[in-house]
Amino acid sequence: MTREVTRRAVLGGLAAAGLGHAAFAQSALAPMSSLRPSSRGGDLLKTYQPPLSTLIAKSGLPGQISVQVADVKTGLVLESHNPLRALPPASVAKALTACYALDVLGPGYHFETRIMATAPVTNGRIDGDLILAGGGDPTLDTDAIADITKRLREEAGVTEVTGRFLVWGGALPALNGIDSEQPFQVGYNPGISGLNLNFNRVHFEWKRNGNGYNVSMDARSATLRPEVRAARMRIEARNHPIYTYVDGGTHDTWTVAQGALGKSGARWLPVRKPARYAAEVFQILARSNGIVLKTPEMSDALPEGSTEILTHESAALRVILRDMLKYSTNITAECVGLTATHARSGTASSLRASADAMNSWAKDRLGMKSVALEDHSGLGDDSRVSARDMVKALIAARKSMGIKPLLKAHPLRTEDRKVIEDHPVSVHAKTGTLNFVSGLGGFIDLPDGTELAFASFSADLPRRDALTREERENPPGGKAYAVEARKLQQRMLARWGILYSG
Repeated sequence: MTREVTRRAVLGGLAAAGLGHAAFAQSALAPMSSLRPSSRGGDLLKTYQPPLSTLIAKSGLPGQISVQVADVKTGLVLESHNPLRALPPASVAKALTACYALDVLGPGYHFETRIMATAPVTNGRIDGDLILAGGGDPTLDTDAIADITKRLREEAGVTEVTGRFLVWGGALPALNGIDSEQPFQVGYNPGISGLNLNFNRVHFEWKRNGNGYNVSMDARSATLRPEVRAARMRIEARNHPIYTYVDGGTHDTWTVAQGALGKSGARWLPVRKPARYAAEVFQILARSNGIVLKTPEMSDALPEGSTEILTHESAALRVILRDMLKYSTNITAECVGLTATHARSGTASSLRASADAMNSWAKDRLGMKSVALEDHSGLGDDSRVSARDMVKALIAARKSMGIKPLLKAHPLRTEDRKVIEDHPVSVHAKTGTLNFVSGLGGFIDLPDGTELAFASFSADLPRRDALTREERENPPGGKAYAVEARKLQQRMLARWGILYSG
């Protein structure tokens, strides 16, 4: 059913395109009658749309830009600008990772975290070792650990373990972080293993107390906040650098500059030893259920003869992917990508090797020609994708993998970033942002039922490459670049909504 395009919606579309009421003012100067047949309202709006190249040039966005839009049904390319220019996709890469996981693992796949033992439960006692075995679940949190330890007591009947407490995270390769070029302290670049917790972040909180500070490091969730020793913080009398990190062997060792703290505050810090972090929280919460475990020991392999006592299942993969695309969680992308590679080829030896496997899959299944991702999240800025390749992949995935319903709604906005309510054009897309890099890719539904696929990538790589590690968390000019890139994306969306409808 064709939706009526209201005057309010058209005004909003023009505002997003940078035209606003001026277009209507200009049309009001025309005579009441014409020597030629009058155009319909929609056709009149189309005449006010500048060429795509002009729109891009007037944005003043520095660096390189790659854009393409095509009809989903026919595959016909409607418009492009440097479509073969390969640029960093940032988090738009997660849309490809979602397709990879859907195709290889299936939408109903569940990650499993298992509790195993080397001896049976006899009268509540295990005369052997207890094993916490991760299955690569990127969504496991403290509340889930609390539920597992409660079930261990109430369902499995365990009250005592005489042997060791072993921890296995070998379902996925152990990684110190996703991208080695990121600042040490950013929570979106944590370590990864087959056993993860709270997106592998620890909550650091401080509050001034006299001449010093009270400091806590905890594994907080919606209902719990157990303090941990797997990550430790020391305040030092300095102003810079704000944070330092060193590997403490059995724990993460952090320092923070006292001059940067103020009266109080909090932030999430990345965990580099996720299996140890999860094991400590498990031990704490098991004790609260009356089960005393020995100091956790990391195990390179599951002990022979061990049997499963209970299993915790994650949500279905389609739910995990929907949340990943909504909140752009890097660890989720890496875990599902590594898991898909392991399922497809039997091994996932490293993040780069897994990304290469996904690149090959994308060429085979989605028809991409030159995709070159170095990870599954888009965090690494050496990844490259062209707008043409991305549009081709989106169209193929739309038809065979059902990616579109998982993408977040992306409302059209005015120049001052206000959402245009009841706009007749709807967009579902994945955004991507790095310092001086911006991407957007997804689908546009027009009022007449036409469906478009589009991709837009922009990057000022020389400016990005010039940043120091410390500057990368909040670089000078970074926010301004992101704002202008998003404005250009909105103008292009508004243009396509007017130009290709009807």
